[in-house]
Amino acid sequence: MVYKSDDTPLKPLKWYKSLADKKERLEAGLFLVEGERAVRQIAENNPDAILEVLSTSEVPSFCSIYPYRHITGEQLRSITSATTPQGIIAVLRIPRDVYSANLPDNPGSKILLLEDIQDPGNIGSLIRTAVAFGFSGVIMSEKCADPLSPKVVQSTAGTILSLWIRRTGDYLSLVQSLKTKGYSIVAADLNGEENPSFLQNTDKLLLALGNEASGLTDDLLKLADFRLRISIEDKAESLNVAACGAICMYLSR
Repeated sequence: MVYKSDDTPLKPLKWYKSLADKKERLEAGLFLVEGERAVRQIAENNPDAILEVLSTSEVPSFCSIYPYRHITGEQLRSITSATTPQGIIAVLRIPRDVYSANLPDNPGSKILLLEDIQDPGNIGSLIRTAVAFGFSGVIMSEKCADPLSPKVVQSTAGTILSLWIRRTGDYLSLVQSLKTKGYSIVAADLNGEENPSFLQNTDKLLLALGNEASGLTDDLLKLADFRLRISIEDKAESLNVAACGAICMYLSR
């Protein structure tokens, strides 16, 4: 194993593996991103977030400015939970306020709200889609999957730092605050009546998506200005929440 900085002691491999645990991530203030495409995207768009790179082969040129460590494929598999590790891992700083109820000074014109969505793949896909369609931030309830867990981060495909994220038990107070600032609270609801095409005319939007099985809570629905429903064929009972979110976010462009 080779480390770029001679005066920095090597960490045991189990330390990197421990970052899969939320408590350990919070204590260290760090999390992992895996795969060359994901690491490249972060290096290009958020270069100051990367602290260290671990690789099973020659480190790509876009990572040349970072401390790096060569490891074997077996060592990589001992760190990551991925079935087929992609050869490179970056250690990143956790962004400020991810686990707080502090909204940014300029939240942006389009925000996604995720309430009690528990599948990490759905969370990651929704974050990736939000970035693709120009959303500035994501608010999450505490019952949502942790946005910095390995499976969520992997599903974001390198977009995890491309918008602001707030995961908090006080998410309803954030919704109320945004409502007073002129945001339209739009809830995706199986019992809704609005056609999602009206999203194109919404200047300041908070789009709310609920739990995979039970949908949005009554408390959230009471705050909603509009309830929209995507019409589907009777042969399908409902859409996956990530698919529903993708359709709504596309129509909000």
